[in-house]
Amino acid sequence: MRLRNLCMTGVRNVGLAAALFSTVLNPITPFSLNAQSPKTTASPIQHVIIILGENRSFDHVFATYVPKQGETVSNLLSKGIVNADGTPGPNYLLSGQYSASDMTKFSMSPGGKALYTNIPPVVAAGPTTPYFSSIAQAKLIEPFALPDPSYKKLTTGGTGLNAYVDIDTRIPNVNNLGSGAFQLTPGVKYDDYANSPVHRFYQMWQQLDCNVSHATASNPSGCLADLFPWVEVTIGAGSDGSSGSTSPPTNFISTGEGSTAMEFYNVQQGDAAYLKILADNYTMSDNFHQAGQGGTGLNHILFGFADGIWYSDGNGHAAVPPSHEIENPNPQPGTNNWYISDGYGGSGGSGGGSYSNCGDPGAPGVSAVRQYLQSLSPPIKPNCVLGHYYILNNYNPGYNANGTPVNLATSPFTIPPTSMRSIGDALLDKGVSFKYYGDGWNVDVTNPGSALDTYCDICNPFQYETRIMTNAGLRTEHIQDLSNFYADVQAGKLPAVSVVKPGWPTDGHPASSKLDIFEAFTEKVIHAVQASPETWASTAIFVTFDEGGGYYDSGYVQPLDFFGDGTRIPLIIVSPFTTGGHVNHSYSDHVSLSKFIERNWNLGPLTARSRDNDPNPLTSASDPYLPLNSPAIDDLFDAFNFH
Repeated sequence: MRLRNLCMTGVRNVGLAAALFSTVLNPITPFSLNAQSPKTTASPIQHVIIILGENRSFDHVFATYVPKQGETVSNLLSKGIVNADGTPGPNYLLSGQYSASDMTKFSMSPGGKALYTNIPPVVAAGPTTPYFSSIAQAKLIEPFALPDPSYKKLTTGGTGLNAYVDIDTRIPNVNNLGSGAFQLTPGVKYDDYANSPVHRFYQMWQQLDCNVSHATASNPSGCLADLFPWVEVTIGAGSDGSSGSTSPPTNFISTGEGSTAMEFYNVQQGDAAYLKILADNYTMSDNFHQAGQGGTGLNHILFGFADGIWYSDGNGHAAVPPSHEIENPNPQPGTNNWYISDGYGGSGGSGGGSYSNCGDPGAPGVSAVRQYLQSLSPPIKPNCVLGHYYILNNYNPGYNANGTPVNLATSPFTIPPTSMRSIGDALLDKGVSFKYYGDGWNVDVTNPGSALDTYCDICNPFQYETRIMTNAGLRTEHIQDLSNFYADVQAGKLPAVSVVKPGWPTDGHPASSKLDIFEAFTEKVIHAVQASPETWASTAIFVTFDEGGGYYDSGYVQPLDFFGDGTRIPLIIVSPFTTGGHVNHSYSDHVSLSKFIERNWNLGPLTARSRDNDPNPLTSASDPYLPLNSPAIDDLFDAFNFH
């Protein structure tokens, strides 16, 4: 979910798949390690490119994926939850969802559970007619984002329904969806816009239904992932009015979602065709997770800092945020799970709690998470400093794109500038080149908030920090527009580390974008790199998402600290050293990307307390998914073949 830049609250892609075979399957032999073994890195990788899309869980995209012979994958199909055609499988009820009761105090694992015979119907959302009326308009607003033939996708796929009002009647049997996961297509065409589930911090913890009493040898965290629709229809995106209602829900439509979270695509029927081609021919992880519960802001922060950031006076000293910005997920009196203060910020500067003093066991909502973490074996430390109010959801960064500080008095719901150390600082300290390429950055610098501005400010971790944003030289060198990425690739001047972030129309975020548009964005990036053989020969492109978007996923979730982990998300690593269609099972999350960079360029952990200090997982031969030395996250070196 966006905050300031949330601009908007088909046929199967077989043709795209065929057209891309010549690019994706172009065999390029890795260069000889003996002949060109690099001296400055721990591997032959000289260029890391990270592409961060938006809001898709692993099962949501790869529910029916079948890897090549000799490989295994953990998904809805392999577990027998669904059949290859998307219909319920013999173990369908493993995805069964429950209603519950939480009337007094926030609970991660509420009682009063009852299995849904039919989960609530899906509520429609996304544009009734497409956001762009013509290809010319799409190219004007997104001039560098897509291959030329793909701009048409920005002009198609309108729902024809009233957002947050109508039941999504495109879905067959929408009133009789059963108890668990269901296929979204072909009722909603793959090129159609669709609704977006809730993806906020306390909601995600609650949806997972984690309790040590549920723990088993194969699921030691005891997370059942069986409250997704119930959380959607009881609290949704928050109780500050941003979800369309200022009063407790009266029916499943009130929060504007229904059971959107339980939707999945079917790659065996042509959905996500380009991502499937990448998975078939490079390396995919089926155990990569969003680093934190919640949405875009927190997960980009955890990617950049390997830690949460907290409210300060702007000079590195902890401070107390305004009371209406403090999270309180306890239910309002007389309601079932309607949080007291939660959301994206209401009108007039009131409502929208998102800070939590998680070092204080008595703070609202905190005790439930801390008690759960302490009940595990071994106990997991919350890693929260008492008196520090950590941001849990989406507030704007403390700097405008031009480097000027945001006035907190006139712009509430803004995180004050932070002095915490980021992966950017670590690279600067070692003289390793890097750039954040943000789609729409140039417009956001000169004309922020205009109709041409597609840039996501909450997505850029470096925009939160003082060191880079207040130094014009560092800012202009290390934060640039998407157009600069293609110029740098063509000129052979790609930095060691590149973060490539699409804008809101092309990032794949449900309701405001589509997955096939993100696929096209990704294809253009990969094609540009592969068109430069010298660059491609020493490059690793990590294609992933910022978080699961609130979509259901059946994978194991390992608690690492107060902030997460969260559900699995797709990760595909495209490199000459990851060819062959391998599926990597090592437990990892967004911080693993930083760990890879740190190991490759010998940087070390960011701070003494950051999550990149966690060791690589140790696993048993019988279960490669579960770390025996929890908390542990992989550095992803084992996803490559450097020999």
